[in-house]
Formats: sequence, structure tokens, C-alpha cells
Amino acid sequence: MGKDACGGYDAKEVGKALDRAECALEAIDGASDVPERMARAAKASELLSAVWILPPAQLLRFHGASLAATDGAATPGFHAGREEAERFIDLSSSEISRYQRLLYANAVAGGRRRLLIVLQGMDASGKGGIVRHVFRQGDPMGIHYHGFGRPTEEERAHGFLWRVRRELPKRGWIAVFDRSHYEDVVMPRVWGGVDERERQARFDEINDFEHGLVADGCAIIKIFLAVSREEQRRHFLRRLEDPTRFWKFDPSDLEARERWDDYMDAWQETFARTSTSVAPWHVVPADNRWYSRAVVSELLRGALKAMDLTWPPLPASVDADEARRQLLADG
Repeated sequence: MGKDACGGYDAKEVGKALDRAECALEAIDGASDVPERMARAAKASELLSAVWILPPAQLLRFHGASLAATDGAATPGFHAGREEAERFIDLSSSEISRYQRLLYANAVAGGRRRLLIVLQGMDASGKGGIVRHVFRQGDPMGIHYHGFGRPTEEERAHGFLWRVRRELPKRGWIAVFDRSHYEDVVMPRVWGGVDERERQARFDEINDFEHGLVADGCAIIKIFLAVSREEQRRHFLRRLEDPTRFWKFDPSDLEARERWDDYMDAWQETFARTSTSVAPWHVVPADNRWYSRAVVSELLRGALKAMDLTWPPLPASVDADEARRQLLADG
């Protein structure tokens, strides 16, 4: 591919890479059997990933870097613009839909695999839009979305993971958490209300919880959408200027904004304590929504592909020839 002034691929070359991926996607349904179809799908996914100079799964994984120093406007690994990113998301979404059906079908046949996506970020970081864009071709049957707010009286009467366990994905399903159990270690550090010894113990409890999920067949993708303070300000102002967005504004958003540095410190601690080999954190610059959505699409498709699933065969108890004979005779 050609290089731009920054040493990365230019938009024209990214467009050519997307052309190749699109051709590969169109060839999948022309396969003569399941193994060939799966091989073509894997190749198409590889071609989609090739638009990234470096894989986001490694490039954006938390390795101890300062969250406060993250450039929210950066687009690491993707040296093209919004148009190319939107096209990438559209193509990637079709493959996510394919892998989603595969995941669901395996669960019907007795499989245990499932996927949990944890989305975190400051207000106006774009968590809600992620679901609409990344799953634009997904099947609602098999996707569970849940937003966590302040605990209710009932939820406070139980352990902090109680309400989280109730929303976990069923076998064959993808669950998306808009905020999560991580609020229960971050918020107490910023605002208090929980004994510090108890708060520290929650980190170990979370790690044990997530290790157990992975051991039971649940893959976990943890994403922090790192929006800059200035970009958040612009989003808040737009909410106040557009009557159709008034409902999105809450005075508590300004209170949280005043504690910005405290939140950054709390999340830095959280990443350091809970970014593990089985459930690592990814810190994704989020000023450019098209970029963060493209990253999440890549991470999601990669996680589903890594499950290495194939279409389940007919049960051994089914005689396909006899079933076909009965159906033809019934016509």
C-alpha cells in the first residue's frame, strides 16, 4: 500500500483494501460446501482486518499508559477518514451478523459460547451509538443490551455483582453493557460511600468473576471510550441547543465534569487492577465517533472469529433422506 505523510496507509489504499474485502464477502455464498464457506468467510475477515496498519486488539490494549494523556482525537492504526471508516463498519457489520447467527446456532446445538461487551466512558463518549452502528445488520434475537444506572433499593440489598449476573448473556447470545460492575469501584473512589477496604476487595472479586465467565465459555471485550474534555463540552452544548436532545442532558453531568481528573485517576487504577490476560481493557480514542465505532466493530468481529465455530450438523437421530422423502411426498 502507499504511504501517507504520517507513515501510514493513505485513504486511497484503504479504499482498495476495502474493495478486496467486499469482493471476498460477495464470494462467500458461492461456496459449494460448509468448509469452503467457512474458509472464504475467514479470508474475507482477514482482508477487512488488513485495512488496519496495526491490530486494534493489540494497539489499544491497556499496558499501563496514562489515560489522562490519551489523545481523544487520535485514530491509531487507521490512516483514512470517516468515509472509509463508515464503509468498513458496513462491511464488518455483515460479517458480525454472520458470526452472530453461527454463535446462536451452536448454542441451539448445545454449545456454551457467548460474548459480553463492556462499554465504559465519560458522559457523551458515544456508548449508545456504538450499538446502533456496529450491530446495524445484526439480528435482535441473540443480542441483549442493558444500561446500568444507580443501584435500586433492591439491588443495594444484594452484593454489587448481583444485578450484573442477572443480565449476563445466555448461551449463544451477545450482551452489551452500557456501564457495568466497574461503576462500583470507580464511583466510590470519586464520590465515596463505600469503605476503602471493601472497595479494594471488589477488584479481586471482579477478576474472579470474569475469570469464571471465561472458563465457562463467555468471551469478554472491555472497552473504555476515551473522549476529551473539550469534545465532551461540545456535545453537552449541542444537547442544550437542540430541543430534540434536551432529554439527554442531566445537571449531574456537570458535577461529574468538575471531577474529571478524579475520574481519570479512578479509571487508571481500575485498568491497572483488572486488565487481565483473559479480559483485557482497550482504551479507544472517541472524539471521532466513526473511528471508535470502527474499532469496536473490529474487536467484536475478531472475538467472534476467534471462537472458531462451524455450522452444527443435523442431529444423529435425524435421517435426512427420510425427512426429505416425507416432505416431497407431502407436496
